[in-house]
Parts: sequence; C-alpha cells; structure tokens
Amino acid sequence: MAEITGDQRVQSEVLEGLATAVNHRRWFVELAVPHLGDNPIEIGSGLGDYALEWARHVPRFTATEADPDRLVQLKERLADEPTIEVQQMLLPHTGRGDHSAAVSYNVLEHIEDHVGALRSMRDLVRPGGKVIIIVPAFQFAMSPADIATGHVRRYTKKTLAAAMTEAGLAVETIHYANALGLIGYFMATKVFRLMPKEGPMVKVYDTLVLPATKAAEQRVRPPFGQSVFAVARVPG
Repeated sequence: MAEITGDQRVQSEVLEGLATAVNHRRWFVELAVPHLGDNPIEIGSGLGDYALEWARHVPRFTATEADPDRLVQLKERLADEPTIEVQQMLLPHTGRGDHSAAVSYNVLEHIEDHVGALRSMRDLVRPGGKVIIIVPAFQFAMSPADIATGHVRRYTKKTLAAAMTEAGLAVETIHYANALGLIGYFMATKVFRLMPKEGPMVKVYDTLVLPATKAAEQRVRPPFGQSVFAVARVPG
C-alpha cells in the first residue's frame, strides 16, 4: 500500500494558506459539479474545503483522508454535516464501492503508483460513473515547493491521459486550467523559491487576476496551465 510522500506539516501549512484562495476553489469546484452524480467520494479531502462545497450539490458525499492527524481535523470540521461521511483511505487499495464518482484534486502527484491509485478510484465507482482529477501541470515547473510537499511528478494532458487509460478508464474530458497561474507559480516557487502559503500575493492573484483568467478560459481553452483537469468514465 503506497502512502502519500512529503512533509505532512508543510502540506498542512500549504492547505491552510490556499484555503484563502476562495475564487480559485470555487472555479475548481464548478468544474467537477456536473460529473459528481448522487453519491460521490473524494480521495484526499485535506481540511475539507472542497468537500463542504461539493456536498451542497449532492444528496450524499464521502470525504477521505490518508494522514491520521488531518483525518482527526477533518472529522471535527465535518461533524455537523449530516450528509457527509468521513473515512480514512490510502491508495492503492483493494476495496470496491458503488459511488457515482471519485473526485481527487492535487493528490495523484504525491503517489508513486499513480496507475494503481487510479485503478483503486475506478473500483470505487459504479459502471458509467466518473473519475475526476486535477493535478499540477508541466515538469519544468517542479520546484522546491513541490518537493517539500511531496510531489513526485507533474503532468501534461498526454501523461495524465495515458495513466488514466492504463488504469482502465475512458477519458472523456481533459484540458489545462489557470494559464496565468502557471506563470505566477513558476516565478514564485522556482525563481524566488517561495512556498504557496497565505499572504498578499495569493490574495491579490485570487481577487484580481483569477476572475479574468477564468472568464477567458471559459471561452478559449489555453495550451498550458497550472493544472490539468480530467474526467474519465468507468466502463461496463
């Protein structure tokens, strides 16, 4: 069983900092909503920011987390949410399920056996359901921040599609997202060697730059981006 790599304390600090990027989160929440179905499961819920947003759109939602300390925090935060179940989960695993979708944002890049992890997500979803993924894009942007948070790779559309196909999934949608974010991330983390934590830079980008980026990308898909977004169908 493969565990997520990296410094859990640093990962938690980054999660807490990025929780302030409200517009960014809402954009990525919206990307997944049409594909969630009635009973989705999230792999790697972190501190529960996405789970709380998605749960408003579905009758039932399952949030999961691998790290024991964050799992405790997640259970405490979601204790008063009657439609959300919280479980511990490591990937790959051998369990099966009947979920309408498995959604996993910024998790796959932490897992050495990413094809095995995708197969595990596939097995948690009923035939015809969806596996919804967001991962960081482009290996040239691999920075000290990536290493500190346990990233073992970054992706292109081609490499993510290949991994999903090898896992027995049928890719339906795949595109880059947040083109200006890639430039900002590269400059901040690779050139200036900063961590993507809460601060004025994140706030200014989220408030002023991101809404314009989102509006533009809803009209024209960019040839690059900070993230790769993909939706694949479980055959059968």
